[in-house]
Amino acid sequence: MAELVVAFDVPTGREALAVAARLPALKWAKLGSMLYVREGPALVREFQARGVRVFLDLKWHDIPSVVAGAVAAARELGAAMATVHCLGGRAMLAAATAAAGDLALVGVTVLTSHDADAFEQIVGRGVPDVGFEAERLARVAMQAGLRGVVASGRELALLRAALGPDPWMVVPGVRAPEDAPGDQARTVTPRDAVRCGATHLVVGRPITLAKDPAGVYQRLMETL
Repeated sequence: MAELVVAFDVPTGREALAVAARLPALKWAKLGSMLYVREGPALVREFQARGVRVFLDLKWHDIPSVVAGAVAAARELGAAMATVHCLGGRAMLAAATAAAGDLALVGVTVLTSHDADAFEQIVGRGVPDVGFEAERLARVAMQAGLRGVVASGRELALLRAALGPDPWMVVPGVRAPEDAPGDQARTVTPRDAVRCGATHLVVGRPITLAKDPAGVYQRLMETL
């Protein structure tokens, strides 16, 4: 069964905890750059005190020694999962893996806000297929020993076929058909993500901005 991760991409820790209090079945909280920079480790510990596993989504991309140090700090903090960016390269990913211990590291492949044109501008060459790029980066992550990857649901079937059943597949950009995509260019429905092999579905605004967050959360859990 896939697990549901709520992305608390809200301005303050107070708002995040207020939403969390309305989700009594909450198991995973994703904390990204905006909230972590503002609130720091104290918010991680607060979620942990509530029995919630923390996915620290800071997408580290730096020289190997710096990333290894950040991963070690996240491990010591007690985060359950964290992200590094596959574009950092094999040496960086291997250093991160060596520092991770029991922290589950997943590698970001191609952001769900990118389409082929946007990714072409980043890598400076033609990108005829975003799925091919996601697979290429995912293979580097697996060779470096990461626990899994972060990828759009649109690439899931391809990645499962290429990498097999074991790696975690963490899928952001999850939207019901009636949900606004926001700044996500490559979205997927919860049902399709599960069908194609997702292990963790990351859902933010459809829950955190809903009038009834608990109702939306429960419906997603029923889908899973």
